[in-house]
Amino acid sequence: MMGSMTELHDLKSGTTLQQEVYRLLRRHRFMEILHSYQPILVGTVPLDIQVSGSDLDLICEVHDFETFRKESDTHFAHYAGYMVHEREVDGVPRIKVNFHCEHWPIELFGQPVPTAQQNGYRHMCIEARLLSLFGESFKQTIIQLKQNGLKTEPAFAKVLHLEGDPYDELLKLEGKADLELLKLLSACE
Repeated sequence: MMGSMTELHDLKSGTTLQQEVYRLLRRHRFMEILHSYQPILVGTVPLDIQVSGSDLDLICEVHDFETFRKESDTHFAHYAGYMVHEREVDGVPRIKVNFHCEHWPIELFGQPVPTAQQNGYRHMCIEARLLSLFGESFKQTIIQLKQNGLKTEPAFAKVLHLEGDPYDELLKLEGKADLELLKLLSACE
């Protein structure tokens, strides 16, 4: 698991797969190319709960979508499966750039929000806490649910019996103390 979660070098001393991802991101200079957008690798790989087909999610703080699109076209359009999609969700514009690099699906996600305040990063932080608090058995249950087709946040919500939208419900756990989170797990057992 990544230490500070914002530093790519944390992957360098991680699992074999995390080290592979570190080398891939370095070899293709993704973090350098995206540097002005404060990129953070989020999702399953930093948490070590990836399954077959998991992608590498790089979130970015993007205010000028036209420039980001042009830079993406310049640097990434030569990769297989390159696609750019823009839309607005809850009044916030977002841009997604998808492509394949070596054997990894890559997703660049940008919105005009600092990366450490984006939901993808916030979800990863609470998930990291839960994995740390609840241990290996909990982690293996999450991985099993993901292998059975559930996305990450719905898998956490299912194990913790969270009602409602799993993405929103996980964010509600952010401010809870470790003891409250431990009580949540024991209520589920």
